[in-house]
Amino acid sequence: MVVGNKLQVLDALDVAKTQWYHFTAIITAGMGFFTDAYDLFCISLVTKLLGRIYYHVDGAKSPGSLPPNVSAAVNGVAFCGTLAGQLFFGWLGDKLGRKKVYGMTLMLMVICSIASGLSFSSNPKAVMATLCFFRFWLGFGIGGDYPLSATIMSEYANKKTRGAFIAAVFAMQGFRILRGGIFAIIISAAFMALFHVPPYEVDPVGSTVPEADYVWRIVLMVGALPAALTYYWRLKMPETTRYTALVAKNAKQDASNMSKVLQMEIEAEPQKIEQEKIRYGLFSKEFAKRHGLHLLGTTTTWFLLDIAFYSQNLFQKDIFSAIDWIPSAKTMNALEEVYKIARAQTLIALCSTVPGYWFTVAFIDIMERFAIQLMGFFFMTVFMFALAIPYDHWIHKDNRIGFVVMYSLTFFFANFGPNATTFVVPAEIFPARLRSTCHGISAAAGKLGAMVGAFGFLYLAQNKDKAKADAGYPAGIGVKNSLIVLGVINALGFLFTFLVPESKGKSLEEMSGENENNGEGEAGASSSSSSNH
Repeated sequence: MVVGNKLQVLDALDVAKTQWYHFTAIITAGMGFFTDAYDLFCISLVTKLLGRIYYHVDGAKSPGSLPPNVSAAVNGVAFCGTLAGQLFFGWLGDKLGRKKVYGMTLMLMVICSIASGLSFSSNPKAVMATLCFFRFWLGFGIGGDYPLSATIMSEYANKKTRGAFIAAVFAMQGFRILRGGIFAIIISAAFMALFHVPPYEVDPVGSTVPEADYVWRIVLMVGALPAALTYYWRLKMPETTRYTALVAKNAKQDASNMSKVLQMEIEAEPQKIEQEKIRYGLFSKEFAKRHGLHLLGTTTTWFLLDIAFYSQNLFQKDIFSAIDWIPSAKTMNALEEVYKIARAQTLIALCSTVPGYWFTVAFIDIMERFAIQLMGFFFMTVFMFALAIPYDHWIHKDNRIGFVVMYSLTFFFANFGPNATTFVVPAEIFPARLRSTCHGISAAAGKLGAMVGAFGFLYLAQNKDKAKADAGYPAGIGVKNSLIVLGVINALGFLFTFLVPESKGKSLEEMSGENENNGEGEAGASSSSSSNH
């Protein structure tokens, strides 16, 4: 590493005290994640309502439910779009610049959030088809937000508090999951006050009032608001100095941008910018040698984490039903069911999800990223097995609260653990010209895991007795065995964490080897990864 070769502006950013521009960056980037989490998770609040409205069967003992293929599509199509968006916008962020692409993703999210709630027709097939179409493109926009938000925040932050700033952007997800549940509670409670309707077992048709169709549409559409409010601020953000200087090679523009941001005089250094000679690409032997194992580590850990995390999030309503924390569907009307599902999910978010995120923000620059991720996977594994092995004990009515507490702790340690660190680390350890691309690849691996969780666990968690499985589903392996599978997945995440380097307290250039004055020297990233574990 040639310290004297480092650009003045990068040194200034690395040692800058926490300033107002750091907080505006967190809020601007975080509002995207505020929207992302809401749009991805709010569907689980209304899937049962969609089944009641569009798939009611006259004379059936229980309310209508989405057929397996429709439920899988509605729950999983946004993840397909997110995966594609992460790869595409991650690559585009390195080609065109972070700022140019950032506004595109937000606009796509706003338009498709609104369009999802306006899904046409009253014909079930037409409604579900248009809902899936717009949720795919909504996911595509959300996907772009992952690599761009993480990369922008990492490239703006100082090295002392960089982990906390990137984690704070991601932690906005927790508030959005919480707000989604609270909003669904308010809307369903308001409609329940307006329309006094009997439970399904008393009046199957009357238990779902026609106005219930507005509830799910309002819940989906309101996700557009926070994104729309931050669009102006995204357009005003200057391009990051790491992109302008190290990728675009525009010393004059970079000095001008950062002089305004840092409120100090920054001198343009075109000679130093031209000296930087590392030119290897993503598919080169040089990249494989320097960062191949790092990329394998970030992709596998995010993949394994998201299988567990998203299957828990999407299907917690089914787990609550299994332990009778949410009453049987036939004893409620449609609006009451939305209310009780939202109330249960909000309680989990309030007690475990949100605190977990902010514990990471508080401790990530004190503890190592590596330690937090290992700890999270370890406790997720422990609590999964503690729920699964004595599962017959937990399903007794007297033990329900204990089940919910332990289930909540798995969420807490997911968020004070790998759900945050898998987002933070890929934004810190790769070279500037490939940073957004590599983060997009890592995040896409995560969404592949989310799809396994969303599609696979719909079927896997079904009762072993086909007669007791949900309508239209084959027999599964049951909730108990599904929890054991998730425990094994978390244990694998623990092992793959050992491939990920520690980045606490190091500059981005130190991690990627971009301080070197030639492309063949020993990589700073390689040396840094071997010094930790």
